[in-house]
Amino acid sequence: MNKTIYSRFLSWILFIALFISLPNESIAQIGWAKSYDNGIVVSAESHASEVGKKIMQQGGNAVDAAVAVQFALAVTEPRAGNIGGGGFMVLHMADVTTTSLDFRERAPRKASKNMFIKDGEYQPDLSRRSALASGVPGVVDGMIKALERYGNLPLETVIAPAIKLAREGYPLTWLQAQDLNDKADEFKKYRSSTKYFTKKNGTPFKEGDLFVQKDLAETLDRISRMGRDGFYSGVTADKIVEEMERQSGIISYSDLKNYQSKWRDPITTSFNGYDLHIMPPPSSGSIAIAQMLTMLEDYNLNELGFNSAAYVHLITEVMRRAFADRAHFLGDPDFVNIPQTELMTEKYNKQRMESFSQNKATSSDDISHGNPIQVKESTETTHFSIVDNNGNAVAVTTTLNGSFGNKLAVDGAGFLLNNEMDDFTAQPGEPNMFGLIQGKANAVAPKKRMLSSMSPTIVTKNDSTRMVLGAAGGPRIITATFHNFLNMAVFGMKPQKANSAPRFHHQWMPDKLYYEKFGLSPDTKEKLKEMGHTLSVTSGVGRAHTIYVDENGLKYGAPDPRGDGAAEGY
Repeated sequence: MNKTIYSRFLSWILFIALFISLPNESIAQIGWAKSYDNGIVVSAESHASEVGKKIMQQGGNAVDAAVAVQFALAVTEPRAGNIGGGGFMVLHMADVTTTSLDFRERAPRKASKNMFIKDGEYQPDLSRRSALASGVPGVVDGMIKALERYGNLPLETVIAPAIKLAREGYPLTWLQAQDLNDKADEFKKYRSSTKYFTKKNGTPFKEGDLFVQKDLAETLDRISRMGRDGFYSGVTADKIVEEMERQSGIISYSDLKNYQSKWRDPITTSFNGYDLHIMPPPSSGSIAIAQMLTMLEDYNLNELGFNSAAYVHLITEVMRRAFADRAHFLGDPDFVNIPQTELMTEKYNKQRMESFSQNKATSSDDISHGNPIQVKESTETTHFSIVDNNGNAVAVTTTLNGSFGNKLAVDGAGFLLNNEMDDFTAQPGEPNMFGLIQGKANAVAPKKRMLSSMSPTIVTKNDSTRMVLGAAGGPRIITATFHNFLNMAVFGMKPQKANSAPRFHHQWMPDKLYYEKFGLSPDTKEKLKEMGHTLSVTSGVGRAHTIYVDENGLKYGAPDPRGDGAAEGY
């Protein structure tokens, strides 16, 4: 375990120890976290949260703040916040409009089904660390499209704080410095990345170093002045294509010019009196979470008890079945026919649980996908949550996939590219970088969007926003979001306690029950082993940044202690 991960791990382990040892009444303050009457932002980085707050204080709404936060994260969280990647946005506006925006990356038009296969063998380095690993970035188009439809402020206003942060610099935290240092050897494979993300004298970054990104500031300035054309054509497009040509990549001028984000209807499911509005496919989290909640309807979770052996066993078996369906059925809905309605029906999900035993784990080898109808075929992330003083809510999750993407920066433009092509099924049966086994529905195809686990979610009750949920962490995003909702909706945990509670994860394959250290008691682990579960300790299950709104409209922000998150409001 590297030092950065160890530090994050230790910080929240200490929190978990406090969580377990103190009675509920002793941790009330921890449980509620920061609260605000007006607007609130919870993101992975303090400068970005502050930027979002100030935009709302200047008259911006939640969408204005979201766009400002996204561009700020492109400066202050280069490992995940980005303009070289893509993501999803879910919006619930005060007029009861609920919608979602898909600005996921797309495969270049020269992409092909077997592009990562050589001599019959899957080549993971090509899909993770080369220029071929990059999909066409969607963040800039998505942010501009959202701002034009729902924002109040002009682009130059909301992007100005990010330009200032890039041009004048900001002092690195210890963890930000270590993030950069941990990837130094990989950055040195590329001249551009060496220039931007290592120190000229070769020494490591340290806490307090001023991190200045002048080329990125110029790129952001072009976007500010020219809008979409400041990224997808002109100088920035030239630099992207030139970098592709130097590194044998395939993103072209045509790919950039023709990229379009897409408005989609969210998946809506109900549980325990709440309505969950979740990003639809190509996000897999929506259908998976809807399935898991439907599978749980016949069980009294409160009686089982939080993180008891019986509870962990049940939730694990629900996860196992939902992830098996994910692997087979889900992909880009513009390319494959997903049996979306059927997958979420009560009848189908009850059938999926017919093989469930209260006393014995089901082997993943014995669990395949279900058969709702006959189907015909045609990571590193960051999440933030925002609610403004008018009740508009936005949940955004974006990604470069791996930490710092494929580690390749665009020379002269100052930003990193994604390695999102690894989220396709490079070869059926071969796991991606997160260990996920995926099927033909998610095969590589030109202009196709790769399947994602990102699950931005807005939870309402009587049409009013009550929770804004989401997480970072590859496939563990789904389970972190799922856990946080259950912790508040079923067990009545206050938001910070819900966000900090120990989590566990199962994704069908590999057949392992991952749990956070100290998250399960010794006797619980023994009982789970006796049931047949294979347990594996993990450094963390997602990093979530949550907002909870009470009946009086007071807004509570809960950053995840597993990372560097911050809540800011007024």
